[in-house]
Amino acid sequence: MVDELDIKILNILQKNARLSYREIAKELGVSVGTVYNRVKRLEKSGVIKGYTPLIDYEKIGFGLTALIGIKAQGKKIIELEKRISECKQVTMIYDITGEFDIFVVAKFRDRADMNRCVKWLLSLDGVEKTNTSVVMQVIKEDPRLPLENQDLI
Repeated sequence: MVDELDIKILNILQKNARLSYREIAKELGVSVGTVYNRVKRLEKSGVIKGYTPLIDYEKIGFGLTALIGIKAQGKKIIELEKRISECKQVTMIYDITGEFDIFVVAKFRDRADMNRCVKWLLSLDGVEKTNTSVVMQVIKEDPRLPLENQDLI
């Protein structure tokens, strides 16, 4: 169970996961031990999956983002998702409702890189069709969700 203090700790970590337990404790007005124990519990329970920097992929050569819808044979969906997750360019995979069964977000260096990936996807047993859209401009790309004040709009 996650309580209000856990949410506050998570919000702080989302803003800057490099802060020390001491800095977090000071900001929240609690003991360092409390923060330490809370973070360890959140990690152990899987609420915190890891710590990673937010990277501007375009600045390191991955300037092409593609959104790929995949229509799959029903009995093959789970197996396909596992195979697709092995593709290094794939950043997100969603099991969805609607016209497509799987939705993939992937980053590529160029069109040739994307072409190889899409052809590989189409070669997988159980893939019936794909629909690829290329992102023209990134307006917002941030996996973090503010956990406090949910009525932000």
